[in-house]
Amino acid sequence: MSNEKSENLIERSPVIVIMGHIDHGKSTLLDYIRETNIVDGEAGSITQHVSAYEVNHKDGKGVEKRITFIDTPGHAAFSAMRSRGASIADIAILIISAEDGVKTQTIEAYKSIQEAKIPFIVAINKIDKPNANIEKIKTELIENEIYLEGSGGDIPFVAISAKSGEGIPELLDTMLLITEMEEYKGDISLLGEGIILESKMDSKRGVITTAIIKNGTLKQGNFIIIDNQVSPIRILEDFQGNLIKEAIFSSPIKIIGCCEIPEAGSSFKTYDTKKEAEKSCGEKCVSSTCDNIILDNAKNPTEAVEIFLIIKVDVFGTIEAIKKEIAKITTDRVIIKIIFEGVGDVTENDIKMASHNSNTLIVGFNTKINQTMTNLADQLDVKMNSFNIIYKLTEWLEENIKGMIPKIKVEEKIGEAKILAIFNKDKDEQILGGKVKEGKIKIGSEIKIMRRDFEIGTGLITNLQSQKIQTKEVAEGEEFGIGIKAKNEIAIGDYIEVFETVEK
Repeated sequence: MSNEKSENLIERSPVIVIMGHIDHGKSTLLDYIRETNIVDGEAGSITQHVSAYEVNHKDGKGVEKRITFIDTPGHAAFSAMRSRGASIADIAILIISAEDGVKTQTIEAYKSIQEAKIPFIVAINKIDKPNANIEKIKTELIENEIYLEGSGGDIPFVAISAKSGEGIPELLDTMLLITEMEEYKGDISLLGEGIILESKMDSKRGVITTAIIKNGTLKQGNFIIIDNQVSPIRILEDFQGNLIKEAIFSSPIKIIGCCEIPEAGSSFKTYDTKKEAEKSCGEKCVSSTCDNIILDNAKNPTEAVEIFLIIKVDVFGTIEAIKKEIAKITTDRVIIKIIFEGVGDVTENDIKMASHNSNTLIVGFNTKINQTMTNLADQLDVKMNSFNIIYKLTEWLEENIKGMIPKIKVEEKIGEAKILAIFNKDKDEQILGGKVKEGKIKIGSEIKIMRRDFEIGTGLITNLQSQKIQTKEVAEGEEFGIGIKAKNEIAIGDYIEVFETVEK
């Protein structure tokens, strides 16, 4: 069935990218549009600003229309699109300063727009400046074979001030006019597909991926394929960080659930089930093992340290054997999660994925790590190694994991003594006599004061003597004189339990 005949085909919002020289006002324009036209609330209500967002603007008939903006001018995803034969944006805005004129980056941006084969609008910015000269800009554009409307061409242009907002409503009108002429449409009955804008590793939530849906409907619970990697869509959020169940074409969204950090510019498709997704990509498909916990030695979850592993092997059959060996590591307070496993040499993407969290290690078995990857890992401070003997692999992992576990201070009981005599008491210190019943006692140690098996207070050993000679510690079976700083009064027959704080 052709798109023209589909009953589910409806009008689609345009996706806009703003390009041009670095100082010509791209960010200012985007900020002004976002703050004055943001969908469902004022700009101040946005708590999770991502790399794309939606605004509302009324068309010539007074009907509210949505426009999606890519928030990062010159975004890596845009250049990646050209090599992948797809375009993330429907319309481009080529912004030029009315003061500075056409620059090298202006021409580079123009060539990128031409290669993407999308319509564009020239926005001549900073018209509020004293040195603004719109006619000079038109002449410079003609010299670079960019012909505006009224200057021998058909490229629309709008004179604007991104600072004051002058001309911006007209610019938005022009975007909607082009949208109407191009007749962008999408089929809501199809499963969602689109383009990845950016991704990052979050230590608590996992991989967070920002994307634009180009067609269809994407739903929480779908399975997504990105570069032959199958992952579940566990959480779906809109551009403001609100939880949603589904989203349709042109929407900027955040996806949580991907196991590998996708590259900017990667395309994605979604499927109802994992089986359908894996069938679609066939032998190239890499099954996800996202957050696959293979070791949890943490007795207290609040003290747990999460270690993330990327495993690369020569053949898939080796992975299970390696995971079984890793599960034998006997380090306390550790949860080890595999965030990616795959066949082949360590790649740039593996290293970039690991660089998002300092507790990530890359380990290879019968795989190569070339010098370029080694240099990149050093640059991004990523620890990695490859082995051909499994026990050497686990030894290396155990050593590095121990180094990642922060030290915690623990109180350890080192001795116990009974109070046999009271020599002196004052406000700050009590001078007592006693005998070590167990272990040893040390000057400077903290104590618990015990009376008939109940703790009645705490204190600090400030002075210690053995046979009337100052000493630092007294061993089991020996008598002593002791100075204790404590708020509670100590009596004959009380016990003191002596502790010292050690790091583990």
